[in-house]
Amino acid sequence: MSERKVLNKYYPPDFDPSKIPKLKLPKDRQYVVRLMAPFNMRCKTCGEYIYKGKKFNARKETVQNELYMGLPIFRFYIKCTRCLAEITFKTDPENTDYAMEHGATRNFQAEKLIEEEEKRIQQEREEEELNNPMKVLENRTKDSKMEMEVLENLQELKELNQRQAQVDFEGMIDRYRELEKREREREREEDERETKEMLDRALVKRLRDSDSDSDKEEESSSSQSKQPSTDKPTDILTAVKPTDTQGTSASGVKRAKVESWERSVGTLGGKRALGSLVVRKKPTAAVNKPSPVAAAAAPTSQTDSKASAADSKNASQPVTTQNESSSLSLLGAYSDSDSNDSE
Repeated sequence: MSERKVLNKYYPPDFDPSKIPKLKLPKDRQYVVRLMAPFNMRCKTCGEYIYKGKKFNARKETVQNELYMGLPIFRFYIKCTRCLAEITFKTDPENTDYAMEHGATRNFQAEKLIEEEEKRIQQEREEEELNNPMKVLENRTKDSKMEMEVLENLQELKELNQRQAQVDFEGMIDRYRELEKREREREREEDERETKEMLDRALVKRLRDSDSDSDKEEESSSSQSKQPSTDKPTDILTAVKPTDTQGTSASGVKRAKVESWERSVGTLGGKRALGSLVVRKKPTAAVNKPSPVAAAAAPTSQTDSKASAADSKNASQPVTTQNESSSLSLLGAYSDSDSNDSE
């Protein structure tokens, strides 16, 4: 089956096309073709309706002695689906359509007939105006008069509708314009309000940032001012010195390491403070019970006993201070000797 679908067929070397006999066919011969009805029609014999698009096995022939601009015109023969009466129609290349010829009438052709009538009237008018200028003037006068009548009739119809409907068109237009104006104003106000809100938010944010900075500064200053000054002249003795820093001796010489007495004895503020080396003497008071005679004489000599107690207290206080000063001097001498040994 594939050999019949080739484009080029084999021709033998001794092929001579002039030897092929020619068929003598008549010019008006007919062909059987399959086609559809080009329009709606009604059979004249039985009144059967044949709708557009119905398929038929039709006979086709070329119409003799009829051409349109060199194009041939074809005729088709079909049969009615009910009475088998023959119906013929042919092509109409002038109007790009089909024309009914015999056996049926074409339906739904009123619009086409009106168009054909208008074309015919227009063609006749052009032929009359071609050689008669007075006819041209008359036709123009008639056209202008007819146009004026149409406009008057249209105006009367408008007035009648206005009286019956009682609709104020001018008022409607004014209200529409007023609504448009209000809408534009509302949109403008909304834009301004949104812009103002955005600016207010940005301003509040900047103020909050500046307030927070100022609050922090005030808090830091207030905390510094409220902090009680607990510095005392003797705090330097209880302060813990860092081991990695260089200290200075009493003579102003820099030390690169911690003093040996600080390692062995410690500072005044530690548990092993120098204050523990100082022993204070307690005053010894007499515990003897007073005699009845002394008890009787006690009221008179109360002032004397108070004075003697004060004198004993004052006498014991210089002793402790002297002991402390002596211990500090011994400690200083010990530290100087250790520094000399280290150097």
